[in-house]
Amino acid sequence: MATVKTKPAAKSKSDAGSATLHGLKPYKETKKEEYMNENQREHFKLILKAWRRELMEEVDRTVTHMKDEAANFPDPADRATQEEEFSLELRTRDRERKLIKKIDKTLVRVEEDDYGFCDQCGVEIGIRRLEARPTADLCVDCKTLDEIKEKQITGG
Repeated sequence: MATVKTKPAAKSKSDAGSATLHGLKPYKETKKEEYMNENQREHFKLILKAWRRELMEEVDRTVTHMKDEAANFPDPADRATQEEEFSLELRTRDRERKLIKKIDKTLVRVEEDDYGFCDQCGVEIGIRRLEARPTADLCVDCKTLDEIKEKQITGG
């Protein structure tokens, strides 16, 4: 008896961009759904926790890498190259450490029902913006104004 092989169904264009941050699908709102309801908060908790887990895995990889690769090279140029590589890696991990703190603060805000609203004007930040930047605490308008002010102050 011959077996028939079937090709997997081709992905539609809507499937192609359906995965968002950390492999989770975008939240699909219903028409009369209240903003930042329990389902939405749970969705963002999952995103934030997955992001935090990925960052922590990077920390573990860095520690392992630095232990495994640490060598006392006799050549000063080789030693300097390794030190520069480690320095860059540690700087990246430091930025990620700060991001983990921000994620933790954001998770507290989700738990306290204080998530998804602009800290300056109080309007809804929006599901799509939060999916793009889950730690956002300003709406697009307030963030834009902050950036304009910062450019004026720094002259950049």
